[in-house]
This record gives sequence, C-alpha cells and structure tokens, in this order.
Amino acid sequence: MQAASLEHANITVTNPDAIADALCQLFNWHIRWRGPAKDDGYTVHVGSDTAYLALYKPKQFSSNHYNQNGLASNSSAENTFDHTTVAHVNHLGIVVDNLDEVEKKVFALGFNTYNHGDYEPGRRFYFMLGEGLEAEVVSYTS
Repeated sequence: MQAASLEHANITVTNPDAIADALCQLFNWHIRWRGPAKDDGYTVHVGSDTAYLALYKPKQFSSNHYNQNGLASNSSAENTFDHTTVAHVNHLGIVVDNLDEVEKKVFALGFNTYNHGDYEPGRRFYFMLGEGLEAEVVSYTS
C-alpha cells in the first residue's frame, strides 16, 4: 500500500489575503481558490498544484481566548507563540531548492530570520510569518 500524503492544512488567521500574498512571493505558490467559507467566514487556499494551506477567517473570533487580531487577549505579538498548547501549529516546514535566495526574499518582505542550522539532513532557518505562524525553511540540496 502506498503511503498517504498530506493535501492541506486549515489554519485560522485574521488576514488570509496578506499571509497568502507573502507565501506566493516567497515560495512561488499560487492562489488555488478564495471565497466564502464555513459559518459566514472567508478562506484562501494557497499552495502548489498538489498541496495547500487553507487560511480561514471566521466571521467572528472567539472572545474567550483571542482578540480580533488573533492574538491572545493578554499578550503581545511576540509572546503568543506557544509550543505547549495542544493542537497548536508549531511551525510550517517548507522545502526549497535555494535557501539563500528564499532568505533574501524573506528579508525583502520585512521579516527577520533566526535559528539557522546546518546539520543533517539539510540547512534551515526560521521566521515568523505573522499572526503567530512560524515557518521553517529547509533545503536538502548542497
């Protein structure tokens, strides 16, 4: 039996268009679809022909834990990232051919990179895409 593949992940964000635009510029992805979504929300599907992220904006955000900007009510943008929350997306792992070229694009869009690593099986760096979404960009080519 052939292994299954991941087709998409659905992530709640406050500004799907802005995040999708950055992902298109950085990774040569494209908008596969955008439009009305569950419970009067709005979704943008962004990715490649074989896999994508569904960036979902609900009509109304839960007031229990997050404000209208998608940030924890009593937190700043810098400290909303939490690896210990159950079902929280820790980071998006994105494979590229040319790590240095993509890092230049990341800087050009005003993002800062950190946690650079060069160990088997590849080179990598991380950056915060916005709204608490961390991206790991990795290259397995030399």
